[in-house]
Amino acid sequence: MKSPAQKAHSRASVLRALLSEDRRNHKNNVSTKLIDADITHEVDDPQQPYFIYDGKSDRRFMVVKTYMDMDQDSEEEKQQYLGLALHLASEFFLRNPNKDVRLLVACCLADIFRIYAPEAPYTSHDKLKDIFLFITRQLKGLEDTKSPQFNRYFYLLENLAWVKSYNICFELEDCNEIFIQLFKTLFSVINNSHNQKVQMHMMDLMSSIIMEGDGVTQELLDTILINLIPAHKNLNKQAYDLAKTLLKRTVQTIETCIANFFNQVLVMGKSSVSDLSEHVFDLIQELFAIDPMLLTSVMPQLEFKLKSNDGEERLAVVRLLAKLFGAKDSELASHNRPLWQCFLGRFNDIHVPVRLECVKFASHCLMNHPDLAKDLTEYLKVRSHDPEEAIRHDVIVTIINAGKKDLNLVNDQLLGFVRERTLDKRWRVRKEAMMGLAQLYKKYCLHHEAGKESAQKISWIKDKLLHIYYQNSIDDKLLVEKIFAQYMVPHSLDTEEKMKCLYYLYACLDTNAVKALNEMWKCQNMLRSLVKELLDLHKLPVSEANNSAMLGKLMSIAKNLPDAGKAQDFMKKFNQVLSEDEKLRVQLEMLISPTCSCKQAEICVREITRKLTFPKQPTNPFLEMVKFLLERIAPVHIDSEAISALVKLLNKSIEGTADDEEEGVTPDTAIRSGLELLKVLSFTHPTAFHSAETYESLLQCLKMEDDKVAEAAIQIFRNTGQKIEIELQQIRSTLIPILHQKAKRGTPHQAKQAVHCIHAIFNNKEVQLAQIFEPLSRSLNADVPEQLITPLVSLGHISMLAPDQFASPMKSIVANFIVKDLLMNDRSVGNKNGKLWSADEEVSPEVLAKVQAIKLLVRWLLGMKNNQSKSANSTLRLLSAMLVSEGDLTEQKKISKSDMSRLRLAAGSAIMKLAQEPCYHEIITPEQFQLCGLVINDECYQVRQIFAQKLHLALVKLLLPLEYLAVFALCAKDPVKERRAHARQCLLKNISVRREYIKQNPLAQEKLVSLLPEYVVPFMIHLLAHDPDFTKPHEYEQLKDIKECLWFMLEVLMTKNENNSHAFLRKMVENIKQTKDAQCPEDAKANEKLYIVCDVALFVIANKSTACHLDCQKEPVLPSKFFLVQDKEFKNDKEYLTGEMRQMLLTGKPKPAPVLATVNKTLTVPGRRIVQKTATAPDTASNTSTNSSPLVTANNKNSTTDTECQAQENNENPVIKQDEMKDEPSQKLTPDAGIEASPVRRRGRPTKAAAAAAAAALKEAGALPAGGGAGRGRKRASDAPADSINVKMSKQQQQQTDEGTKRQIDLQR
Repeated sequence: MKSPAQKAHSRASVLRALLSEDRRNHKNNVSTKLIDADITHEVDDPQQPYFIYDGKSDRRFMVVKTYMDMDQDSEEEKQQYLGLALHLASEFFLRNPNKDVRLLVACCLADIFRIYAPEAPYTSHDKLKDIFLFITRQLKGLEDTKSPQFNRYFYLLENLAWVKSYNICFELEDCNEIFIQLFKTLFSVINNSHNQKVQMHMMDLMSSIIMEGDGVTQELLDTILINLIPAHKNLNKQAYDLAKTLLKRTVQTIETCIANFFNQVLVMGKSSVSDLSEHVFDLIQELFAIDPMLLTSVMPQLEFKLKSNDGEERLAVVRLLAKLFGAKDSELASHNRPLWQCFLGRFNDIHVPVRLECVKFASHCLMNHPDLAKDLTEYLKVRSHDPEEAIRHDVIVTIINAGKKDLNLVNDQLLGFVRERTLDKRWRVRKEAMMGLAQLYKKYCLHHEAGKESAQKISWIKDKLLHIYYQNSIDDKLLVEKIFAQYMVPHSLDTEEKMKCLYYLYACLDTNAVKALNEMWKCQNMLRSLVKELLDLHKLPVSEANNSAMLGKLMSIAKNLPDAGKAQDFMKKFNQVLSEDEKLRVQLEMLISPTCSCKQAEICVREITRKLTFPKQPTNPFLEMVKFLLERIAPVHIDSEAISALVKLLNKSIEGTADDEEEGVTPDTAIRSGLELLKVLSFTHPTAFHSAETYESLLQCLKMEDDKVAEAAIQIFRNTGQKIEIELQQIRSTLIPILHQKAKRGTPHQAKQAVHCIHAIFNNKEVQLAQIFEPLSRSLNADVPEQLITPLVSLGHISMLAPDQFASPMKSIVANFIVKDLLMNDRSVGNKNGKLWSADEEVSPEVLAKVQAIKLLVRWLLGMKNNQSKSANSTLRLLSAMLVSEGDLTEQKKISKSDMSRLRLAAGSAIMKLAQEPCYHEIITPEQFQLCGLVINDECYQVRQIFAQKLHLALVKLLLPLEYLAVFALCAKDPVKERRAHARQCLLKNISVRREYIKQNPLAQEKLVSLLPEYVVPFMIHLLAHDPDFTKPHEYEQLKDIKECLWFMLEVLMTKNENNSHAFLRKMVENIKQTKDAQCPEDAKANEKLYIVCDVALFVIANKSTACHLDCQKEPVLPSKFFLVQDKEFKNDKEYLTGEMRQMLLTGKPKPAPVLATVNKTLTVPGRRIVQKTATAPDTASNTSTNSSPLVTANNKNSTTDTECQAQENNENPVIKQDEMKDEPSQKLTPDAGIEASPVRRRGRPTKAAAAAAAAALKEAGALPAGGGAGRGRKRASDAPADSINVKMSKQQQQQTDEGTKRQIDLQR
C-alpha cells in the first residue's frame, strides 16, 4: 500500500503529464481540449471541485481541487507540486483565449501563492508582474453578480484578500503599475448588487497594500481620490463609498501622502503633479466629510490661500471653508481657531462676491453651530451696513432663516440688525427685513410655536413694523398694510379669532404704533371716500367739468399707489374700464359700501380681478396696480359682525371672564385699549356700530369709574349715533341724562365730548344744550376754581356749536366773570420752587381754570366768526398783554414760574387759533403776530415744544396763513439740537405740502401769494427786523444770529431752483429794500434794521446760488400790512454791510491783520486750541450748531457752540449762551454757588410806548386794573444754567475756541 507522499507524487506526475499532452495537442491543432468550458454542473459552494475534461476520453482531472485542498504545512507536497505550479504560470495559460480557463488558472495561482506564502515559487520579477496583472484582469469578472462563474471570481477575491497575496509585489520595482491596475479594477467593478462580503474583501485587499507598503504614490492616490469628485461620485455611488471606507481605515498611513499632494498644489502651485489638481477644493470638502484627520496638515495651507491676492481664488477657498465650518457635526472652528479667525476676516474682504459668500455661510453656521453666533455677530453687524445692497439683503435672509428654524439661534443683537434694515435706503432690503420680521412674529407670537418666552423676546416686532407706516414711501405703507392683514391679524381667520387677535394686539401696542395703526385705517378710509366720489361722478352726465373733476380724483388715488407716474396711467385706464362696464362699477360700489361684509369684500375683489384678467398675458402690470387699490379699500377686517365680536370681548373684560392675563395685559388696560380701538373704528366704520347690543355695552362703559373709558364711549356715540333718536328710543332715553351729567360734572374731556355728542345726534339739540348752559352759567364761582374747569369747557363748546343761541348770554359772562373775576385776579400764591414747568397734576386749579377761560374766549369768538362788537380786538389785546407780562397779567408776583409758562403757552396758542379764522386774522396787528411768534423762543423748553407742534399741525393742514411759517426761522436760536431738528423737519413737511397742493389744484394758482412757500421770506425778514434781540444792527454777533435764522429757512427753500425760484427770492428781497416798514414807517432806526436784514438775506442767497442773478420775469407781491411801497423816486441802493462785516459773516473772522499788528498777540501751538476751563453742570453737554451754512469755507468751519439742555434748563437760573455773555460786559458772573446769577436778556419786550398803549386799551376795556399792563417781557430761550459758567472768556480766547470747533453733520438733514 502507498504512503500519502507517494500518492501525492504520483498524482502530481499524472497531472503534469496530462497538461503537457494537452499543450502538445494544442500545438498540433488537435480539436480536443484538455480543459473544456462545458461544465457539466454548477454548485453554489466555491469549495466544490472544479472538473477538467478531456473531450475524447472523458477523463477527470482535479487540478484546481488539488491546490484547494493543500495547506501551507505540507512541505513535501509543496515540493512535489512545485513543477505543476511553474507549469501553470506559463504563457499558454496566462494568455489563454478561453476566459473560463483563465479564471481557473487564476484560482490555481491564488492558491499557489497561499500555499507557498510567504515566499512565492516564482523567482523572476517579470514573471511575478505578469501573474499579478493576469490575476487583476480576472477580477473584472466580479462585475456581473448574475454570471454562472461569479462564485469562482468571489473565491479568487477572497483568497487574494485573505492571504494578502499582492504584498509580494512590494519587492518589485514597478509594483505601482500592478497596484494602480488593481485599484482601478476594483473601483470600476463594484456596484450595488455586491453584498457586504465582496466589499469587505475588496477593502481588505486594498487597505493591506496601503498600510503595509512604504508609501502611496501620487498615481495610486489619484485612483482613490478620483472617486470622490462629484462627477464620479454621482456615476458610481458604491465606488465612492468604497473609497470613503478605505480612506477612513488607512487615515494614519495615507494622511501624509494627501498632505504632500495638497502642499504641492496649494502652496507650491504645481498643478501638473496630478490630473486632479483642478478639483482640490472638492476633494478637501469630501475628505473633511470622511475624516477631518485626513486634512490635519492641509488646513494651515488653506489659511495661506485665504490671503491670496487673487479674488477668485479667495472666493473658492471661502466657499470651501464655508462648507467645512458650516457642516452639521464639524468641529473645525474649535479645533483650528487661527483658521476660523482668518476666515472671519474675509467678511471684510474687498471682493464683493467673497463678502457675499461669507454672509450666506452664516445662515448654515447659525443653524448648525449656535455656539459660534457670538463670533459671527460683530461681522454680520458690519455687513448689515455694507455698501452693496445684495450683501445687506443676504444678511437679513441669513438671520431670518436661522430665526425661523429656531428663535434661540439668533440673539437680540442679530435681530437688531434686521430691525435697523427696515429703514434701509433700498426698497428690496427694507422689504426683506419687514417680511422677515413679520414671519417671525406670526410664527412665535401669533401661533406661539416656541412658548411665551420666545414671544416675549420678539414682542417689539409688532410695534416696529407699524412704526414704518410713518415713512414717506408709499411702498412702505402698502407693505405694512399687507403685513398687518396677513401676518399680524390674518384676515383668513374666522371673525371671532380675528377680532381677539386684533383686540389684544391693540392693547399691547406702544403709543406710536397705535397712532400708526389709526393712521393706516384713516388712509384706507380716505381712499375709499375718493373711490366713492369717483363712482358718483360716473353717475353724472358727461361734461368738461365732470371730466376735470374725475381727473383730479384719479390723481389723488394714484398718489396712494406705488410708482405714481405709472399709477396715474393705469388709473386712467381703470376709469375708462369703469365707464364702459356697469357690472364692474356695481361690484366696486358694493366693495366700498359701508354695509359690505368681509366675506362680500373677498367675493367682490375676486370678481373684479377676474374681469380684468387677460389669460394670454403672463404679466399684467395694470392688473397688479388695480390689486393694490383693491387691497387698500377692501374691508377685510371690520364689518358689523367684527364690531359685535369686539364688543363681546370688551364685555368679557369688564365682567372679568376674558383671557386678559394670559394674553399679557391687565383687565383695565384691555378695557381702555378696547374702547380706544372701538373709538377709532367708529370714525372709519360708523355704520357697523348700529345695533342695540353694541350701544348697551357702551352705556355700561359710560358708568365705569375710568375717565378715559367713559370719554371714549361718549365719542363712539358721537360718531355713530345719528340714528339712535329714530330707531333706538330706549338707548336715547338712557343716554341723555348721562350726557348731561358728564357735561356738568365730568372731566373736561368728557364734557367736551358730551356737548358735541348732544349736538351731533339729537334733533332738539337747542333744548338739550340750553338745559346744560343755564345751570352752569349761574353756578360759576371764581373762589372755587376746582369746580370751574368742566363748566368752562362745556360753556366754551356750547357757545362755539350754537353761537346764534348763546353768543349774547356769553358776552356778559366773558366781560363780568371770565375777564374781571377770573383772569384779572390772582387768588392764590403759586409754588415758588423756581421751576419753569411742572407736571399736569401739580398745576394749581386756579391756573387750569384760567387756561380754560382763555380757551373759552377763543371758542366763543370762533363760534361768532365776526368782529361786530369789537370783542376780538379786546381779546387780542388781553392775550398780547399776557405775553408781554410773561403770563403774570396782574403783575402781583403771586403766580409761580411754571404757572406763568402755562399761561404764556395758552395765550400764544389762542392767538394762533384765532388767526385760523380769516375775519380775525385781518385784525391781528404785526406787533401781536410778533408776540405770538416769539413764543417759539420761550425760556421754557416745554412751551417751545408744544407751541411748535401746534404751529406745525395748523400749518400742515393749511389752516394758518403763510406768515406763520416764518415763525420757524426763529428756531435757529433754539439751544436744543433736537428742537432745531424738529423745526427743520416741520419746515420741510410744510413746504412739501404747499408745493404739492399747488400742483394738484389748478385753482390754487390764483392764490399763490398765500400758498407759495417762497412768499414766506418777506414775513421772515420783517419778523427778524423786529426781533427784540436785534438791538445793535451793526454788531457782528447779532448779525450772525440774523444770518443763522435766515439760512435756517432759506436752506430749505433753496434746495432746488424750481422755476427760477432763486432769482425770484433775490428780486423779492431787493423789492423789500425799496419799501418802508409799515409797522413804523417814520422810524429811521426800524427801517435801517429792515434794510440790514435785507442785505444779510441777499448776502446769504448770493453765496448759496449762482442762479440768483438771472433775470426774473415774475414780479413778487409784498404784503401791504408789513411793507409800505414808496413812489418811484424813492431809491435805496445803499450797502448796509461793510466789507469787513461780509468777510466775518462769510468766514467767522475779520480779514487778516498786517504782520506788525500781530506782534503782541499770544502765540499758540499749531493744531492746538486754547481751552478755557469752566465749571460746567454735570447734566449738561455741549454740541455744535447743526445749521450748516453755505457761507462757511472748507478751511474755516466756524460755528457757534451750543449747550444741550433738556429738562434741566427749566431751573430758576435760566440758560445763557456764551456768546451772549460777550455782548454784556457789565454782567458779572461769580463762582459762588449761593449767589443768584444776574438776569439774562429777555425776549418779547415791546417799546415803552407800545406797552403803555396796550395797557391803556385794556384798562379802558376793564381788563386791567389801574397801574397794570407794561410787563417786563418774556425771557428768551436758554442754553445752559447760568451757574454752570463761572469764568468769562476774553473775545480773543472765544474766537480761537470757535475757530477750532468743527461743525458736526446733522443726520436729520
